[in-house]
Parts: sequence; C-alpha cells; structure tokens
Amino acid sequence: MQHARCGDQMIAYQAEGSGPALVLAHGLGLDQSIWDPVLPLLPQGLRIIRFDLRGHGASATPPPPYGMGALVRDAEALLDGLEVRNCVFLGSGLGGMIAQGLAVKRLDQIRALVLANTATKIGTKETWARQITALQAGGNPLDPSTHFTAGFRNSPAFAAWQAGQIAPRLDGVLGCAAAISGTDFYTPTASLRLPSLVIASNQDAITPADMLRDLADLIPGAEFAVIRKSGHLPMLEQPQTFAATLSDFLHNIGHI
Repeated sequence: MQHARCGDQMIAYQAEGSGPALVLAHGLGLDQSIWDPVLPLLPQGLRIIRFDLRGHGASATPPPPYGMGALVRDAEALLDGLEVRNCVFLGSGLGGMIAQGLAVKRLDQIRALVLANTATKIGTKETWARQITALQAGGNPLDPSTHFTAGFRNSPAFAAWQAGQIAPRLDGVLGCAAAISGTDFYTPTASLRLPSLVIASNQDAITPADMLRDLADLIPGAEFAVIRKSGHLPMLEQPQTFAATLSDFLHNIGHI
C-alpha cells in the first residue's frame, strides 16, 4: 500500500503491472479490497491502479461533509501524480459518480469509462438526510440485505469476505453520503462522447438495472451489460462474469 498527497489529503493506492492504465474506484463504505476477486481474472498487460476514497480504507478522513468536487479532485490529483493519461476508469456506485465527474473535467486522463451499479443521481436530498440520520444513530452503511442477494449472503464466499472487512469509519461514510446527496450529473454525463460500458445487476436493490439502462442510453454508443444472480456488488458476487465483461470491453476498444 502506498500513499499520495492529493491536495491536502493523503490517498492510499496500489499500482501493479505495466501497460495501459485501468483505474478502479470503489463505492460508499467499502475500500479497494472489493476488487481482489476480479484482479486475478483480468488479462495481462495492464497497469492496474486502485485507491481508497477519502474517509475510506487507508486514506485520510477529514471532517465531514465532503463535496463531490473534492472527491473528483482527489482522483484527478492521484492520476496526475502517477502521470496517468488515457486510462480506462472503472467506478462502482460512488466511484462511478466520481468517474463521470472526472471524465467531464479531464478527458486527457480518461479515454473510456466503465460504470458499474451507479447513476447520474442516486437518491434525493431527503432520502440521504434520512440515511445520514440513521447512520449517526448506529445504522449499517453496508446492510447485507440491500447490497447482496440472499444466495450470496448464505455462501462461504460471503462469510469469508465479511470476516476480512474492517468496519467503515463513520465520518468517512457521512462525508461521502453528503457528496452523493448533492450530486446530479445528468447534464454533464449526457455531454460525454467516449467509449463506455455500463454494468448492471439483475437483483440490485440500490441502483436497479433499469436505472443503469437509462445511464447507458444517456451516453451515445455506450455498451450495456446485465450480470445475473447478483446484487449491488457484482465484483464480489460474480467475479468471473464481471471480469469477463470488463475484459471483453477492454479488448474491443483496443486497450489491451
């Protein structure tokens, strides 16, 4: 694990391999370990960079709330520091919102997008206000009943994943929840003209497949894929299918 100073924050990241860059950004309440099941299944010849969002994993946790602009700047500064240009940026959930914001701002950094289980806008200010209140009262930001299918929750793979998790930091989750609540990327994302893959899950209770199809329709030429037997985190529930879908896209756009 390495750290980079991004503005006034320290952001934890890992960079492995050489070749065209693939950057991975996780969702709310998680960390870069969600990509562990997928990485061994990806093709050789990639420089894979994954990082912890501010307030998550091994990155710094400034006092909440955060703005989406700050999260985008963290990613932008990290890629600048690593001299990354023309990467494929894969974001899940909140990471997918950051991907959209960064692509609009820095097309020199991003040549293609992969948006998994995300949207231009997730929830409303009112629903997030209720969620933030529940979190402050001790609620679980990673409620298994909303994030995973019943089949996965009863599997050894889920038990192993849960055993290895470190509880998310409340300030980090609250800060990023505030960023999501104030964000609507509909108009900026509709202006994008770059190769894109949108990945949905057929049992996602947080960002349903119809929401992801609408996102794909917003970006001209975007590919759309649905992963079966998966909830909000298909990279954990169906890593083989997720990796194959991603690999096909990387091949099709000539990134590997």
